[in-house]
Amino acid sequence: MLIFILFFLQVVLQIYSCDGSLASLLPATSFQSSSHFSDSRAAYFAKLNKRDGGGGWSPESTDRSPWLQVDLKDRMEVTAVATQGRHGSNDWISAYMLLYSDTGRIWKQYMLEDNVGRLVGNVNPDSVVHHKLSQSIRTRFLRFVPLECSPSGRVGLRVAVYGCAYRSYVADFDGRSSLLYRFNQKSMSTVKDVISLRFKSRQAEGVLLHGEGHRVRSSSARMVVTLGSLLDDLHWHSVLIERFNKQVNFTLDRHTQHFRTKGDGDSLEVDYELSFGGIPLPGKPGTFIRRNFHGCMENLYYNGVNVIDLAKRRKPQIYSVGNVTFSCSEPQLVAATFQSSSSSFLLLPAPALILEDLSVRLQFRTWNLDGLLLSSPLISGQEPRYLILQISSGRLHLTHQTSALKMVNDGLWHSVSLNTRGLQIIMILDSEPASTIQLKSYLQPKDKHYFGGVFSSILSGCPVSQNDSSCLNPTMAFQGCVRLILVNNQPVDLLSVQQGHLGNYNQLQFDLCGIRDRCLYNFCEHGSRCSQTWSSFSCDCTGTGYSGATCHNSIYEASCEHYRLAGSTSGYFSIDPDGSGPLDPIQVYCNITGNKMWTEVRHNSSIAVRVRGSTLQKPYVGWFNYSASSEQLKALVSLSEHCEQKIAYHCRRSRLFNPWDGTPLSWWVDRRGEKRTYWGGFQPGVQQCSCGLEENCADMNYFCNCDADRVENDTGILSYKEQLPVREIVVGDTYRLGSEAMYVVGPLQCSDDKFLWNAVSFYQAASYLQFPTLQVELSLDVSFYFKTASPSGVFLENMGIQDFIRVELSSPSAVTFSFNVGDGPVVLTVKSPVPLNDRQWHWVRAERSVKEACLQVDQLPLRIIETPPDGHLRLQLGSQLFFILSFHASASEKQRGFLGCIRAFNMNGVNFDLEERAKVTPGVSSGCAGHCSSSAGLCHNRGKCIEKSSGYMCDCTNSAYGGPSCTEGNILNLTIISNFWSLQIWYQLHKEKRPDVFIPILSSLADGRLHRVHIQREGKDVFVDHENKKYTLSYDAAFNSMKSLTLGKVTGSDVLDEEVAHAGSKGFIGCFSSVQYNHVAPLKAALLNRGSSLVSIRGHLLESNCGALADLSTSVSRLGKFLEINTKVIKLRIESFCIAFNCCTISGIFLVLNVGRHIISII
Repeated sequence: MLIFILFFLQVVLQIYSCDGSLASLLPATSFQSSSHFSDSRAAYFAKLNKRDGGGGWSPESTDRSPWLQVDLKDRMEVTAVATQGRHGSNDWISAYMLLYSDTGRIWKQYMLEDNVGRLVGNVNPDSVVHHKLSQSIRTRFLRFVPLECSPSGRVGLRVAVYGCAYRSYVADFDGRSSLLYRFNQKSMSTVKDVISLRFKSRQAEGVLLHGEGHRVRSSSARMVVTLGSLLDDLHWHSVLIERFNKQVNFTLDRHTQHFRTKGDGDSLEVDYELSFGGIPLPGKPGTFIRRNFHGCMENLYYNGVNVIDLAKRRKPQIYSVGNVTFSCSEPQLVAATFQSSSSSFLLLPAPALILEDLSVRLQFRTWNLDGLLLSSPLISGQEPRYLILQISSGRLHLTHQTSALKMVNDGLWHSVSLNTRGLQIIMILDSEPASTIQLKSYLQPKDKHYFGGVFSSILSGCPVSQNDSSCLNPTMAFQGCVRLILVNNQPVDLLSVQQGHLGNYNQLQFDLCGIRDRCLYNFCEHGSRCSQTWSSFSCDCTGTGYSGATCHNSIYEASCEHYRLAGSTSGYFSIDPDGSGPLDPIQVYCNITGNKMWTEVRHNSSIAVRVRGSTLQKPYVGWFNYSASSEQLKALVSLSEHCEQKIAYHCRRSRLFNPWDGTPLSWWVDRRGEKRTYWGGFQPGVQQCSCGLEENCADMNYFCNCDADRVENDTGILSYKEQLPVREIVVGDTYRLGSEAMYVVGPLQCSDDKFLWNAVSFYQAASYLQFPTLQVELSLDVSFYFKTASPSGVFLENMGIQDFIRVELSSPSAVTFSFNVGDGPVVLTVKSPVPLNDRQWHWVRAERSVKEACLQVDQLPLRIIETPPDGHLRLQLGSQLFFILSFHASASEKQRGFLGCIRAFNMNGVNFDLEERAKVTPGVSSGCAGHCSSSAGLCHNRGKCIEKSSGYMCDCTNSAYGGPSCTEGNILNLTIISNFWSLQIWYQLHKEKRPDVFIPILSSLADGRLHRVHIQREGKDVFVDHENKKYTLSYDAAFNSMKSLTLGKVTGSDVLDEEVAHAGSKGFIGCFSSVQYNHVAPLKAALLNRGSSLVSIRGHLLESNCGALADLSTSVSRLGKFLEINTKVIKLRIESFCIAFNCCTISGIFLVLNVGRHIISII
């Protein structure tokens, strides 16, 4: 059964000419006010441009809450208002609030699109300020409430109202009634529907529209879509539902949600009838399945049919259930808004007790966790006593006892009553069970009750004029709405309080409830949870992978390249390629140790899969589920310079293509779901395998090995990144006798972040790059690196009519982020203790959200400023982003342009291709020299940083290490035997004298593990880092005339000590890694320069990971292997030597350095 239920929806606004004057012809009685200064300044003198009388309206000087009201005599559609000061005076209003109402009671505040309720007024008495309403309002009464007046005068006002007539078809539902719209046929089937209505509700829930059919019975086809909040505010709300096939647009007031319906068909089939206002039970008139709607509907249209008009004219298509009337009854409920959590209060005198019992009843609604609702001072002969009702941690507490577990800070109306009966206090919250407190003595209330206020005259909980020593401060004041106050069963007239005839008050608004749902438009991003108080909201970022006031900033790096630059080694990492964009982070494996840095995204089928029995009619299909979605994979591929994926197809009589006509028998499916028939390379249009491209197939009659129809394999690298990764593989030729296939698809591998070093140089002061503006109305973040020698310059700017953003180097040591969203310019500046124009790379990140703005430069402290809670939210910018702009679009004088380099520019998760735009922009060039000067630590182990136009490279010539950052050691196997157990260092600086022998390691090193030794000599001092030991030579000498450096077995030398020579003749078994003498790297030279005259090698030299050395046995051939390098003369007073080795035998000599008459041996 298909059920369609609609709760509280919206009508479309028609655009037509509606700007006529509505107030100019109104009688004097249509203008009313809270007070007037004199008869000549009464309300009826407040028409725009009117000069008679006192030239406008002014209130009494003692009026605490002045207002001017206009009665339009009927509900009209209002599209604009205008204000003017009082003629011939210094009186005007510079800011005001606009309220509207159908009845002159229960007012609602007009809000701008940003939920800003403060309208800009005048700056002099006679100029006219027009305000066109962003959303027209249908109302009869308008009320202008001054907020600020002339600085040199007082409040003075003349007004005009513009709009047109409004026609309304109204129906009133009493909560037990409904309207049934019956079809001419048994059921109605539609592919397109448009439903519009407006409603005003007296309760928090109720059925507006219901229809059902019997074609679809699966509950999985049902959908629930929720919009709106606080819809029981007794004001009109608009609903519009537009459906075409499965696409639905659902609009409530200003908010629209787009979604697709579930199910198989595109049509909506509804049986018999549609019901409005309730769901009657079949066969039982007046009985309803769900709670009925209680309130008014107007202009109810279903596919162009005016349902209320048909009902009013008693047409047979409409059947009325219960009491449906055609005028809207208005409840006379007066609410008061407690605006301040520190100074709002309502003081009421206590009516006479009935039989000495106290009773208080009221309704309230709030978002705050804490607040004081009621305090009644009690008569006591000892210490002061109070009856206190407060909200604490979201729950009601009565005299410090909790009432129930029910939370009351949910924004809904709650009813609470207190009654004293003898020695008991009974409290009832909504429909909860009553809570009872036993008293020790009878309560004797004093002559007053405080509602909503704190108990301290200092904090304005009591009137300032009343110095009451009984004032306390147990909690913060209540901030929210209160209505229907009864004290001792006598209702409180809040309008009398407003007029000063009853009690006292502070910071209250009467006859309106100003509650707002600040989470209704959820500004919390990336699935974070929104919570709110009366005046603000907050976002819980827990578990989202994002941080910041609105969970906008990703806590992860954008790529593996960022982790590499931060010093990380290979491992699993979370990366976020689109940064603050909508996509979630991805878990990848960062392979940082190879010659290239690879980002690997793995899937669920990494092992070989065998396939038998497949045909083209019933092919085998293998799916690959990656650890990332298609959108995430697309973002990663777009960010990377190169991507590839290995695919291997092993075959036994399983062909890839039909040899007769070339029809594909097997294929793979790319990221977009498209069929691909190439099996290697980066040329998608070529229907070949790698062997065909390389012309080395086993049978040159075919372009794939497997097409020879024998046991073969086709292995290739797919590198056309726009089609990666592989989503499916389809095998269709394993049905013949003995036919079989086996495939393996490797992980997606991507390398090189192409935007990290995407840089441009600005060499003309007037040069700039221009880009289309992104959607940055509610949140904006921009980050980039800059390098300059100029003292100042504008990095980027965008100007709207009034709003703007700008990031600039405002001085040699300061970066400034400034913007305006309508509340005036905001400026954030970060000052550096050192100059920023030092030709070094500096990082800048600026962010602006509806909650805060922040600016960070390098690792300097973050500069943060909070935005006003009721200020403008949306940043209205121009259509173009002037990036690195040299002057303001609206300024009269030019600003200094930026000269220098910018790279890695990112805005809201979108990387800007600066280099591409620079190719067609004068004064700007692609690339930027000088990456190395400010990126210390890019190249390690004596590697030299070499500039490139878009990045850098490390020259590892003088390093014992290799790889992109000179961090990867070269490893060498040596097979030599000697008779020494310990590590010994021999220095022989004079041939005639005995050598100095040091033994830093006495234990056996034949444990198969890697040992590192760093030896450094400074004059007579020798430092060995392995044990942090220092040794002293018997004499000092400078090394000169270096002849050779030998690793491994030493033969034919007559300069060695006999003991050393003996060890050298035996050799060494083990492996070396990263050997370096000063700037000489012998292992690396031997491996990379085979055949060079400078390097001579005896024996078999090969690279190894040393992983199997521990398994070597004594049966290994004892042939010695050595490495000798002839070098030029080196003269140094300080020598540094570093070696790492892995030893599997008990002894051996592994290095002899012969420098003229000087010899160093390590055994």
